[in-house]
This record gives sequence, structure tokens and C-alpha cells, in this order.
Amino acid sequence: MADRIDAMRMFLRVVESGSFSQAARDLNVSQPTVSKQLAALEARLGTQLLARNSRTLGVTPAGQEYYEATVRILQDLDTTEEMILEGQAATSGLVRVTLSPAFGRMFVVPRLPQFRSRFPDVSVEIEVSGRHVDLIEEGIDVAIRIGRLSDSALVARHIGDMRMITLASAGYFAEHGTPLAVQDLPGHQRINYVYQGNIVGWGFDEDGRQVTIDGAGMFRTNDAESVRAAVLAGLGIAHHASWLFTDVLASGEVVQVLKRHVPPPFPINAVTVAGRRMPSRVRHFIDFLAAICAEEAELRIREK
Repeated sequence: MADRIDAMRMFLRVVESGSFSQAARDLNVSQPTVSKQLAALEARLGTQLLARNSRTLGVTPAGQEYYEATVRILQDLDTTEEMILEGQAATSGLVRVTLSPAFGRMFVVPRLPQFRSRFPDVSVEIEVSGRHVDLIEEGIDVAIRIGRLSDSALVARHIGDMRMITLASAGYFAEHGTPLAVQDLPGHQRINYVYQGNIVGWGFDEDGRQVTIDGAGMFRTNDAESVRAAVLAGLGIAHHASWLFTDVLASGEVVQVLKRHVPPPFPINAVTVAGRRMPSRVRHFIDFLAAICAEEAELRIREK
């Protein structure tokens, strides 16, 4: 059984790294050992899992099916072992997490005392980045990513949702009037968010039909906290994540409009590397993030 599990882990690393030699280096074994194990695995299953040629290494349909099943099996095994070990020793160590600047500074960091009170022996290191960090290459335990995921070498746990809302300061609306329909927005000063050099359009739901308003406006920035600052300064209307404005919405300093046209939410995912053992400290940190996302969702419901 141990040999079979070793072969499964080797197979995962080959798929995730796209290379026998890289998988061997990651696992601290020789390349012939990896090749021999995978050849034996394919022989036992009676099918080809990997499509090899001189330049590329791909996964066959059978290999993809085996990969997905193996990820689940090894995760369940690792989780069970961690739970047993956790009962014998206090949760401790370092959790390395990557997330976007504003989400970390305004949503996660202020709540870290709650996590520390429960797990005083766990340290948290936050890698702030607006880009998608390579978890394997940079030694990251978990990444918080918002929106659709495409990397099959990663495992995602849905921990919450991000609601995009339209809002401005009460002072702005008092001076310029309140838009009553999506079509009124082009007549207002707008604060736009820039992502990877492109102005992000504003999405809305109109009776089940998705519509987008282009990104023209008097102010634009690639920094979410600058969007917040511009709204508070009365520069115009913004269309951004609700969690960025939770406190000022509650105080009335900022007012949400077009509530009937809020678009479908974007998923917030805690992303980890497939096939990698998840220490209990990482699992507890992800549970903590899921809990604070749930608190934010409950707050939104109470405000409606």
C-alpha cells in the first residue's frame, strides 16, 4: 500500500510540474525512480496515463480521471492523519498566505486577533500581491482568489462570495442627484478600477439579463483602497466590492444605489496545491477565513 501511495504522489507531482525531472527534484528522488514507479502504475491499471513525446508531457483522458480521483484520496488521507496528529500535539507553525492588498489590509488583518486567540502558536505570513502567485514555486500554503479559477493543479475551497455594489458618498448624491436606472450612470462622474492595465466594466443584472457599462469616468486607479478614498472624497460613483465599504455603509456616509440590479456574486476561494499534505494550521486558517466571510454575508442580510 505504501508503494501505491508513493506512486500516486509521484503521479500528482509529474502532472502538476509537467516534468519527470522536476517531479524528481521536488520529491528528492532520482528521475529513473519516478519513471519506474509511473510505468508500474500504468502497467497495474492497464492504461496509459501520460502522453509523452520529445517536447511535451500531457495527460490522457484516463490520466485526468485518475488525477482527480487521486487528489481526493490523498487529501482525505492527509486530513485524517492531520486530525489524529492534532489530537496529540498543539497546532503550531507558520501559515503563508497570499491575497490582494485591500482584501488583506481591510478584511483579513483586522480580524487576525480572533485567530491568534484560538491558535496562539500559529504564525501568519501574508504575501500581498495583485498577481496570481505560483504557490509551489514560492512556497505558499494558501492563496485567496476571487473569481473563476483555471489552474487544474490547484484545489479550491469556496469560502464566500464577493458582491459588487454601486455607491457614492451621501454628499455626492445630495449635489448631483441619485441614478434611478443603470442607464443614468453615464451622466454621472464615475470612479473606475483598473486591473492589469484595463478598466473594469460595470456589470449589472436587469431582469435576468447581464448588462455592462463601459469604464469611462473622471478617475481611475488600480488600487482598491484608492477607489474607497475617492468615494469618500465625493469624486463620484463607484462599482466595487461591498466589503470595501462595510463600515461607511453602516454609518450612512456612503449610500448604495441600484440595489435591484446587483450582479451575481464572484466566488471567493481558498486555493491550495493538489496532492500536497495540508497541515492542521492551514486547515484552521482556511476555516477562519470562511467564518469571517460568513460574518460579512450575515451583515449584508441584516442591512437589507
